[in-house]
Amino acid sequence: MTSGHDEALKAYEARIAALEAKLKAIEDQVVREAGPRSGFDVKSAAERYGLLVAWALLIIGFGLFSPPMLSWAPYASMFGFNSIIVVLTLGLILPLTAGDFDLSGASILTLASMLVAILNVKAGVPIAVAVVLAIVLGAAVGAVNAFFILYFRIHSLIVTLGVGYFINGVILWMSNSAVVFGQSLSALVNVVFATKILGIALLFWYALLLTIGLWYVFEFTAAGRRLLFVGRGREVARLSGVKVERVRAGALMASGAISAFAGVLYVGMRGSADPSSGLAFLLPAFAAAFLGSTAIYPGRFNPWGAFVGVFFLSTGILGLNFLGADSYVQNLFYGGGLVVAVSISQLVRKRQAMD
Repeated sequence: MTSGHDEALKAYEARIAALEAKLKAIEDQVVREAGPRSGFDVKSAAERYGLLVAWALLIIGFGLFSPPMLSWAPYASMFGFNSIIVVLTLGLILPLTAGDFDLSGASILTLASMLVAILNVKAGVPIAVAVVLAIVLGAAVGAVNAFFILYFRIHSLIVTLGVGYFINGVILWMSNSAVVFGQSLSALVNVVFATKILGIALLFWYALLLTIGLWYVFEFTAAGRRLLFVGRGREVARLSGVKVERVRAGALMASGAISAFAGVLYVGMRGSADPSSGLAFLLPAFAAAFLGSTAIYPGRFNPWGAFVGVFFLSTGILGLNFLGADSYVQNLFYGGGLVVAVSISQLVRKRQAMD
């Protein structure tokens, strides 16, 4: 009995030692990625800023075949219209960082836009109140996602896909499958799209401010470090005292709230709410999230990478449109971009794990 007990104890101690080693490795990696870097490393700089260089080359390449691509006007328009995707992508990278997927983001966006329009146009609710209620509803949907994922231990892909389809049905019921619009939405349009700074609609600057805010959270707050820690290893994070379920739930709720904010911006950009058009943003957002994880902070989802990823892909679509490509090229570009981005992201992660 004593011999068996000793062997079990040794096995337990060996497991603890292995977990401690893994914990130390994860801590070192998180600090190394988030902390300041000294000196200049050509290889590291190429990884971090390669997407920016590729973006510049893409602009120049398209400009050689279509000179209008080198003017400011098309980019000012692109920055405005595609900022919706930036905000949605920023919401998605929060659960992605924690190791979860949120496939309901585009549905929450559409639900929030429809709720704002219906409350304001049909019920006469002040626009500010409607916006707050829409964002709270987005966070509530995120809480529902978190409940089913964490309490019932169901994979996030299944839960968020099901919740997204459920929301789509709710949207069709709310709107009677019709576009909702009204003059009273003009106040929101003025503070989202009609007003411009440097020729770019205000919604771009909202997206930029949100990017800066999330970057600060990731790099300089305990909440951001815990989120990165959970994504690197949940069991190790749990043993180190991190409340893993709370972090994952918070990420899903924040994702829902940010997706709803994207919906508010969407109805402010269009001046109306469509029951289905917002759903098309899901694929571009995921493509940009994974593409962004290969840049700025390679190997992890990060706000600035997502920001650049959205506009890199948007520039490709814009250039193809200038060259006269058919509309179906957009699906080909985003779909292919997602596959390539995920592949590159996995290669970067494997390489970093070997370092």
